[in-house]
Amino acid sequence: MWRHVASNTITFLIVGLVGAAGVVAWGVNEYSGDGPLETAICLRVEPGTTMRSVSRRLEDQGAVSSGAIYRIGAEYAEKSGQLKAGSHLIPERASMQRIVDIVTRGGASTCGTEILYKIGVNAVLAEVRELDPATSEFTELAEFDPTAEGVEIPEDYTEMRERADTRYRIAMAEGVTSWQVVQALNAIDTLEGDVEEVPAEGSLAPDSYEIAPGTQVEAVLARMQAAQERILAEAWEARADELPLESPEEALILASIVEKETGVAEERPQVASVFVNRLRQGMPLQTDPTVIYGITEGQGVLGRGLRQSELRAETPWNTYVINGLPPTPIANPGRAAIQAALNPAETDYVFFVADGTGGHAFAKTLAEHNSNVAKWREIEAQRAAGN
Repeated sequence: MWRHVASNTITFLIVGLVGAAGVVAWGVNEYSGDGPLETAICLRVEPGTTMRSVSRRLEDQGAVSSGAIYRIGAEYAEKSGQLKAGSHLIPERASMQRIVDIVTRGGASTCGTEILYKIGVNAVLAEVRELDPATSEFTELAEFDPTAEGVEIPEDYTEMRERADTRYRIAMAEGVTSWQVVQALNAIDTLEGDVEEVPAEGSLAPDSYEIAPGTQVEAVLARMQAAQERILAEAWEARADELPLESPEEALILASIVEKETGVAEERPQVASVFVNRLRQGMPLQTDPTVIYGITEGQGVLGRGLRQSELRAETPWNTYVINGLPPTPIANPGRAAIQAALNPAETDYVFFVADGTGGHAFAKTLAEHNSNVAKWREIEAQRAAGN
Protein backbone atom coordinates (compact mmCIF):
# COMPACT_ATOMS: atom_id res chain seq x y z
CA MET A 1 0.00 0.00 0.00
CA TRP A 2 2.74 2.46 0.96
CA ARG A 3 4.55 1.60 -2.21
CA HIS A 4 1.40 2.44 -4.15
CA VAL A 5 1.01 5.79 -2.38
CA ALA A 6 4.69 6.62 -2.92
CA SER A 7 4.40 5.67 -6.56
CA ASN A 8 1.37 7.93 -7.02
CA THR A 9 3.12 10.80 -5.24
CA ILE A 10 6.18 10.50 -7.47
CA THR A 11 3.94 10.38 -10.51
CA PHE A 12 2.12 13.54 -9.43
CA LEU A 13 5.44 15.29 -8.79
CA ILE A 14 6.73 14.36 -12.23
CA VAL A 15 3.51 15.50 -13.87
CA GLY A 16 3.67 18.72 -11.86
CA LEU A 17 7.26 19.38 -12.87
CA VAL A 18 6.49 18.64 -16.50
CA GLY A 19 3.49 20.96 -16.30
CA ALA A 20 5.54 23.71 -14.66
CA ALA A 21 8.21 23.34 -17.32
CA GLY A 22 5.51 23.63 -19.95
CA VAL A 23 4.17 26.82 -18.36
CA VAL A 24 7.66 28.31 -18.22
CA ALA A 25 8.29 27.40 -21.85
CA TRP A 26 4.95 28.95 -22.82
CA GLY A 27 5.79 32.12 -20.88
CA VAL A 28 9.21 32.42 -22.50
CA ASN A 29 7.64 31.97 -25.93
CA GLU A 30 5.01 34.63 -25.17
CA TYR A 31 7.71 37.03 -23.96
CA SER A 32 10.08 36.62 -26.91
CA GLY A 33 7.63 35.86 -29.73
CA ASP A 34 5.81 38.32 -32.01
CA GLY A 35 3.36 40.53 -30.18
CA PRO A 36 -0.33 41.18 -30.97
CA LEU A 37 0.05 44.86 -31.92
CA GLU A 38 -1.40 45.40 -35.41
CA THR A 39 -0.44 49.07 -35.82
CA ALA A 40 2.56 50.91 -34.36
CA ILE A 41 1.84 53.15 -31.37
CA CYS A 42 3.62 55.98 -29.58
CA LEU A 43 4.02 55.17 -25.88
CA ARG A 44 4.59 58.23 -23.73
CA VAL A 45 6.33 57.54 -20.42
CA GLU A 46 6.21 60.35 -17.89
CA PRO A 47 9.01 60.80 -15.32
CA GLY A 48 8.31 58.65 -12.26
CA THR A 49 6.20 56.11 -14.14
CA THR A 50 6.56 52.47 -12.96
CA MET A 51 6.97 49.36 -15.09
CA ARG A 52 3.69 48.05 -13.65
CA SER A 53 1.70 51.04 -14.95
CA VAL A 54 3.47 50.79 -18.32
CA SER A 55 2.55 47.09 -18.56
CA ARG A 56 -1.11 47.93 -17.92
CA ARG A 57 -1.12 50.60 -20.62
CA LEU A 58 0.55 48.26 -23.07
CA GLU A 59 -2.03 45.59 -22.29
CA ASP A 60 -4.90 48.08 -22.67
CA GLN A 61 -3.54 49.21 -26.08
CA GLY A 62 -3.15 45.64 -27.31
CA ALA A 63 0.63 45.75 -27.46
CA VAL A 64 1.20 42.81 -25.07
CA SER A 65 -0.88 39.69 -24.43
CA SER A 66 -0.11 39.62 -20.72
CA GLY A 67 1.01 42.45 -18.49
CA ALA A 68 2.12 39.92 -15.86
CA ILE A 69 4.46 38.10 -18.27
CA TYR A 70 5.80 41.44 -19.46
CA ARG A 71 6.66 42.45 -15.85
CA ILE A 72 8.18 39.05 -15.02
CA GLY A 73 10.32 39.19 -18.15
CA ALA A 74 11.49 42.73 -17.37
CA GLU A 75 12.29 41.67 -13.79
CA TYR A 76 14.19 38.57 -14.93
CA ALA A 77 16.23 40.74 -17.37
CA GLU A 78 16.94 43.12 -14.46
CA LYS A 79 15.43 46.05 -16.38
CA SER A 80 12.40 46.85 -14.22
CA GLY A 81 14.21 49.79 -12.64
CA GLN A 82 15.65 51.13 -15.89
CA LEU A 83 12.49 52.64 -17.39
CA LYS A 84 13.27 55.83 -19.33
CA ALA A 85 10.93 58.81 -19.62
CA GLY A 86 10.09 59.94 -23.15
CA SER A 87 7.98 59.04 -26.16
CA HIS A 88 8.81 55.59 -27.48
CA LEU A 89 7.78 54.20 -30.87
CA ILE A 90 6.47 50.65 -30.42
CA PRO A 91 6.42 48.92 -33.82
CA GLU A 92 3.73 46.49 -34.91
CA ARG A 93 4.22 42.88 -33.81
CA ALA A 94 6.98 43.95 -31.38
CA SER A 95 7.72 41.23 -28.82
CA MET A 96 7.54 41.97 -25.10
CA GLN A 97 11.31 41.51 -24.99
CA ARG A 98 11.80 44.17 -27.66
CA ILE A 99 9.38 46.56 -25.98
CA VAL A 100 11.26 46.23 -22.68
CA ASP A 101 14.47 47.04 -24.55
CA ILE A 102 12.86 50.08 -26.25
CA VAL A 103 11.50 51.65 -23.06
CA THR A 104 14.70 51.08 -21.05
CA ARG A 105 17.33 51.93 -23.70
CA GLY A 106 17.20 55.70 -23.23
CA GLY A 107 18.33 58.37 -25.68
CA ALA A 108 16.11 60.74 -27.63
CA SER A 109 12.39 60.22 -27.99
CA THR A 110 11.64 58.25 -31.14
CA CYS A 111 8.09 59.47 -31.70
CA GLY A 112 5.63 62.04 -30.47
CA THR A 113 6.28 65.75 -30.86
CA GLU A 114 9.35 67.28 -32.44
CA ILE A 115 10.43 70.90 -32.80
CA LEU A 116 12.55 71.24 -35.92
CA TYR A 117 14.55 74.39 -36.62
CA LYS A 118 15.23 74.64 -40.36
CA ILE A 119 18.11 76.87 -41.45
CA GLY A 120 17.68 77.44 -45.17
CA VAL A 121 19.27 79.70 -47.75
CA ASN A 122 16.18 81.89 -48.05
CA ALA A 123 14.41 81.40 -44.73
CA VAL A 124 14.63 80.14 -41.15
CA LEU A 125 11.66 78.24 -39.78
CA ALA A 126 10.71 76.68 -36.45
CA GLU A 127 8.34 73.81 -37.17
CA VAL A 128 6.28 71.96 -34.57
CA ARG A 129 5.32 68.54 -35.85
CA GLU A 130 4.10 65.20 -34.57
CA LEU A 131 4.95 61.73 -35.79
CA ASP A 132 2.04 59.47 -36.71
CA PRO A 133 3.33 56.04 -35.59
CA ALA A 134 1.00 54.23 -38.00
CA THR A 135 2.45 55.91 -41.10
CA SER A 136 5.86 57.09 -39.78
CA GLU A 137 5.04 60.50 -41.27
CA PHE A 138 5.04 63.86 -39.52
CA THR A 139 2.00 66.11 -39.25
CA GLU A 140 2.79 69.82 -39.04
CA LEU A 141 1.13 71.54 -36.08
CA ALA A 142 2.66 75.03 -36.32
CA GLU A 143 5.36 76.98 -38.13
CA PHE A 144 6.96 80.42 -37.69
CA ASP A 145 10.15 82.36 -38.38
CA PRO A 146 12.09 82.74 -35.10
CA THR A 147 14.31 85.44 -36.63
CA ALA A 148 11.42 87.76 -37.57
CA GLU A 149 10.79 90.79 -35.40
CA GLY A 150 7.45 90.88 -33.60
CA VAL A 151 6.55 87.35 -34.73
CA GLU A 152 3.62 85.76 -32.90
CA ILE A 153 4.71 82.54 -31.21
CA PRO A 154 2.14 79.75 -31.81
CA GLU A 155 0.56 78.20 -28.72
CA ASP A 156 1.53 74.72 -29.92
CA TYR A 157 5.18 75.74 -29.81
CA THR A 158 4.92 77.10 -26.27
CA GLU A 159 3.02 74.04 -25.04
CA MET A 160 5.39 71.54 -26.62
CA ARG A 161 8.42 73.29 -25.15
CA GLU A 162 6.96 72.60 -21.70
CA ARG A 163 6.80 68.85 -22.34
CA ALA A 164 9.79 66.86 -21.12
CA ASP A 165 9.64 64.36 -24.00
CA THR A 166 9.66 66.88 -26.87
CA ARG A 167 12.52 66.26 -29.27
CA TYR A 168 14.57 69.15 -30.71
CA ARG A 169 16.57 69.15 -33.93
CA ILE A 170 18.37 71.67 -36.11
CA ALA A 171 18.41 70.97 -39.86
CA MET A 172 21.00 73.02 -41.74
CA ALA A 173 20.60 73.07 -45.52
CA GLU A 174 23.43 72.85 -48.03
CA GLY A 175 24.61 76.20 -49.39
CA VAL A 176 23.84 78.28 -46.29
CA THR A 177 26.54 80.76 -45.31
CA SER A 178 28.21 80.77 -41.89
CA TRP A 179 26.76 84.22 -41.14
CA GLN A 180 23.25 82.90 -41.82
CA VAL A 181 23.85 79.94 -39.50
CA VAL A 182 25.03 82.15 -36.64
CA GLN A 183 22.08 84.53 -37.06
CA ALA A 184 19.65 81.60 -36.99
CA LEU A 185 21.21 79.85 -33.99
CA ASN A 186 21.26 83.08 -31.98
CA ALA A 187 17.52 83.47 -32.64
CA ILE A 188 16.56 79.99 -31.43
CA ASP A 189 15.24 80.34 -27.89
CA THR A 190 15.95 76.69 -27.09
CA LEU A 191 19.67 77.49 -27.29
CA GLU A 192 21.69 79.73 -24.97
CA GLY A 193 24.75 81.96 -25.26
CA ASP A 194 24.68 84.13 -28.37
CA VAL A 195 27.79 84.09 -30.54
CA GLU A 196 29.21 87.14 -32.30
CA GLU A 197 32.20 85.69 -34.14
CA VAL A 198 31.24 83.97 -37.40
CA PRO A 199 33.09 80.71 -38.16
CA ALA A 200 35.13 80.49 -41.34
CA GLU A 201 33.02 80.16 -44.47
CA GLY A 202 32.58 76.55 -45.52
CA SER A 203 33.63 75.15 -42.15
CA LEU A 204 30.13 74.05 -41.03
CA ALA A 205 28.62 70.74 -42.15
CA PRO A 206 25.03 70.88 -43.43
CA ASP A 207 23.19 68.11 -41.57
CA SER A 208 20.60 67.37 -38.90
CA TYR A 209 21.68 67.94 -35.29
CA GLU A 210 19.89 66.73 -32.16
CA ILE A 211 19.91 69.34 -29.40
CA ALA A 212 18.59 69.70 -25.86
CA PRO A 213 17.11 72.80 -24.24
CA GLY A 214 19.89 74.94 -22.82
CA THR A 215 22.54 73.80 -25.29
CA GLN A 216 25.10 76.53 -25.99
CA VAL A 217 25.20 78.00 -29.51
CA GLU A 218 28.98 77.68 -29.41
CA ALA A 219 28.65 73.94 -28.75
CA VAL A 220 26.38 73.47 -31.78
CA LEU A 221 28.83 75.34 -34.00
CA ALA A 222 31.68 73.19 -32.67
CA ARG A 223 29.77 70.04 -33.63
CA MET A 224 29.14 71.43 -37.11
CA GLN A 225 32.82 72.30 -37.55
CA ALA A 226 34.02 68.92 -36.31
CA ALA A 227 31.65 67.15 -38.70
CA GLN A 228 32.86 69.20 -41.68
CA GLU A 229 36.49 68.52 -40.80
CA ARG A 230 35.83 64.77 -40.83
CA ILE A 231 33.91 64.89 -44.11
CA LEU A 232 36.58 66.95 -45.84
CA ALA A 233 39.45 64.79 -44.54
CA GLU A 234 37.77 61.58 -45.71
CA ALA A 235 36.96 63.02 -49.14
CA TRP A 236 40.49 64.41 -49.58
CA GLU A 237 41.99 61.00 -48.85
CA ALA A 238 39.71 59.41 -51.48
CA ARG A 239 40.22 62.14 -54.11
CA ALA A 240 40.83 61.49 -57.80
CA ASP A 241 44.36 61.70 -59.20
CA GLU A 242 45.85 64.80 -60.80
CA LEU A 243 43.26 67.32 -59.69
CA PRO A 244 44.18 71.03 -60.06
CA LEU A 245 43.69 71.47 -56.32
CA GLU A 246 46.59 72.00 -53.94
CA SER A 247 44.89 71.48 -50.58
CA PRO A 248 41.69 70.44 -48.79
CA GLU A 249 40.96 74.16 -48.39
CA GLU A 250 40.93 74.63 -52.16
CA ALA A 251 38.68 71.59 -52.47
CA LEU A 252 36.26 73.20 -50.03
CA ILE A 253 36.21 76.40 -52.10
CA LEU A 254 35.42 74.47 -55.28
CA ALA A 255 32.76 72.39 -53.46
CA SER A 256 31.01 75.55 -52.29
CA ILE A 257 30.83 76.82 -55.89
CA VAL A 258 29.43 73.49 -57.06
CA GLU A 259 26.89 73.62 -54.23
CA LYS A 260 25.65 77.08 -55.23
CA GLU A 261 25.55 76.34 -58.96
CA THR A 262 23.11 73.41 -58.94
CA GLY A 263 20.31 72.08 -56.81
CA VAL A 264 20.17 68.83 -58.80
CA ALA A 265 22.09 66.19 -56.89
CA GLU A 266 22.94 64.07 -59.94
CA GLU A 267 24.50 67.06 -61.69
CA ARG A 268 27.12 67.87 -59.09
CA PRO A 269 29.90 65.68 -60.60
CA GLN A 270 29.28 67.19 -64.06
CA VAL A 271 29.25 70.76 -62.74
CA ALA A 272 32.45 70.01 -60.85
CA SER A 273 34.00 68.66 -64.05
CA VAL A 274 33.35 71.97 -65.82
CA PHE A 275 35.24 73.95 -63.18
CA VAL A 276 38.04 71.38 -62.94
CA ASN A 277 38.45 71.49 -66.74
CA ARG A 278 38.53 75.29 -66.66
CA LEU A 279 41.15 75.30 -63.91
CA ARG A 280 43.27 72.86 -65.91
CA GLN A 281 43.03 75.02 -69.03
CA GLY A 282 43.64 78.29 -67.19
CA MET A 283 40.16 79.59 -68.05
CA PRO A 284 38.31 81.95 -65.66
CA LEU A 285 35.60 80.12 -63.73
CA GLN A 286 33.02 82.81 -64.60
CA THR A 287 30.41 81.78 -62.05
CA ASP A 288 27.71 84.19 -60.82
CA PRO A 289 27.45 82.87 -57.22
CA THR A 290 31.03 83.98 -56.49
CA VAL A 291 30.24 87.49 -57.75
CA ILE A 292 27.15 87.59 -55.53
CA TYR A 293 29.22 86.53 -52.51
CA GLY A 294 31.63 89.37 -53.21
CA ILE A 295 28.67 91.77 -52.97
CA THR A 296 26.88 90.32 -49.93
CA GLU A 297 29.88 88.71 -48.20
CA GLY A 298 27.50 85.95 -47.26
CA GLN A 299 25.25 88.24 -45.20
CA GLY A 300 21.84 87.47 -46.59
CA VAL A 301 20.46 87.00 -50.10
CA LEU A 302 21.05 89.50 -52.93
CA GLY A 303 17.42 89.27 -54.00
CA ARG A 304 17.94 90.60 -57.54
CA GLY A 305 19.86 89.91 -60.71
CA LEU A 306 23.49 90.90 -61.18
CA ARG A 307 24.28 94.16 -62.92
CA GLN A 308 26.86 94.39 -65.70
CA SER A 309 28.89 96.78 -63.56
CA GLU A 310 29.01 94.14 -60.82
CA LEU A 311 30.18 91.48 -63.26
CA ARG A 312 33.06 93.80 -64.22
CA ALA A 313 33.91 94.98 -60.69
CA GLU A 314 37.23 93.82 -59.29
CA THR A 315 36.58 91.95 -56.07
CA PRO A 316 38.49 88.93 -54.71
CA TRP A 317 35.44 86.75 -55.47
CA ASN A 318 34.64 87.98 -59.00
CA THR A 319 35.63 84.94 -61.07
CA TYR A 320 34.89 86.87 -64.27
CA VAL A 321 37.85 89.07 -63.40
CA ILE A 322 40.24 86.89 -61.39
CA ASN A 323 41.89 83.68 -62.52
CA GLY A 324 41.51 80.49 -60.52
CA LEU A 325 39.58 80.02 -57.31
CA PRO A 326 38.36 82.85 -55.05
CA PRO A 327 40.15 83.20 -51.68
CA THR A 328 37.44 81.54 -49.58
CA PRO A 329 34.41 79.28 -49.93
CA ILE A 330 31.18 81.12 -50.75
CA ALA A 331 28.90 78.92 -48.61
CA ASN A 332 28.90 75.73 -46.56
CA PRO A 333 28.88 72.79 -48.98
CA GLY A 334 27.38 69.43 -48.14
CA ARG A 335 29.05 66.04 -48.31
CA ALA A 336 27.86 65.33 -51.88
CA ALA A 337 29.27 68.59 -53.24
CA ILE A 338 32.62 67.96 -51.51
CA GLN A 339 32.78 64.47 -52.95
CA ALA A 340 31.89 65.80 -56.41
CA ALA A 341 34.63 68.42 -56.26
CA LEU A 342 37.20 65.76 -55.38
CA ASN A 343 35.84 63.10 -57.70
CA PRO A 344 34.34 65.00 -60.66
CA ALA A 345 32.88 63.28 -63.69
CA GLU A 346 35.33 62.69 -66.52
CA THR A 347 34.07 65.04 -69.24
CA ASP A 348 35.31 67.58 -71.76
CA TYR A 349 32.67 70.12 -70.71
CA VAL A 350 33.75 73.70 -70.11
CA PHE A 351 30.33 75.41 -70.32
CA PHE A 352 26.87 74.98 -68.87
CA VAL A 353 23.65 76.96 -68.76
CA ALA A 354 20.16 76.43 -67.32
CA ASP A 355 17.96 74.17 -69.46
CA GLY A 356 14.54 75.17 -68.13
CA THR A 357 13.93 71.97 -66.16
CA GLY A 358 15.88 72.95 -63.06
CA GLY A 359 19.02 71.37 -64.44
CA HIS A 360 21.66 72.45 -66.92
CA ALA A 361 22.75 71.90 -70.51
CA PHE A 362 26.47 71.17 -70.79
CA ALA A 363 28.75 71.95 -73.73
CA LYS A 364 32.30 71.24 -74.90
CA THR A 365 32.56 74.15 -77.34
CA LEU A 366 31.53 77.78 -77.39
CA ALA A 367 29.30 77.13 -80.41
CA GLU A 368 27.40 74.42 -78.53
CA HIS A 369 27.16 76.67 -75.50
CA ASN A 370 25.80 79.60 -77.53
CA SER A 371 23.14 77.32 -78.95
CA ASN A 372 22.16 76.19 -75.43
CA VAL A 373 22.07 79.81 -74.25
CA ALA A 374 19.76 80.73 -77.15
CA LYS A 375 17.38 77.93 -76.14
CA TRP A 376 17.42 79.17 -72.56
CA ARG A 377 16.65 82.73 -73.69
CA GLU A 378 13.63 81.42 -75.61
CA ILE A 379 12.39 79.64 -72.49
CA GLU A 380 12.84 82.83 -70.45
CA ALA A 381 10.93 84.85 -73.06
CA GLN A 382 8.07 82.35 -73.12
CA ARG A 383 7.82 82.39 -69.35
CA ALA A 384 7.84 86.18 -69.29
CA ALA A 385 5.08 86.27 -71.93
CA GLY A 386 3.03 83.79 -69.91
CA ASN A 387 3.14 86.07 -66.90
